Amino acid sequence: MASAVTIQLPSLLFHGGKTLARTVQKFPFSASGDKKRNSAVAVKATEQSSESSTSLSIVKSVQNVWDKSEDRLGVVGLGFAAVVAIWTSANLISAIDKLPVIPGVLELIGILFSWWFIYRYLLFKPNREELLQIINMSISEILGQ
Repeated sequence: MASAVTIQLPSLLFHGGKTLARTVQKFPFSASGDKKRNSAVAVKATEQSSESSTSLSIVKSVQNVWDKSEDRLGVVGLGFAAVVAIWTSANLISAIDKLPVIPGVLELIGILFSWWFIYRYLLFKPNREELLQIINMSISEILGQ
């Protein structure tokens, strides 16, 4: 897979017909009518295949979980429950959004909470250090350290 990038060079780099930057070649580029601009084209080749590497890793991880599990009926049930939970939550959010007053109130609550968080944890340096300690403690609890 190859990608091409066009770089518009500022007019300060060009003095008359000579460039101040010798490593960039000039290509005429007509943007509008008679006006010519100088631009450079950079091409970079990469070694990626057309398939996405993230989708392959997800498929392999799902295959590993399927091969390692002893209770495949439970895995299927868990997957079905996850799909139903996502569908239910999406419908619940769309139903709440259709109510006339609730979205405005929830937006106001979100704005007030954001301002409180900024005032409580981000405005002063000792509070930022406290937030950093809380985050580090939570990470260590999650990782079991």
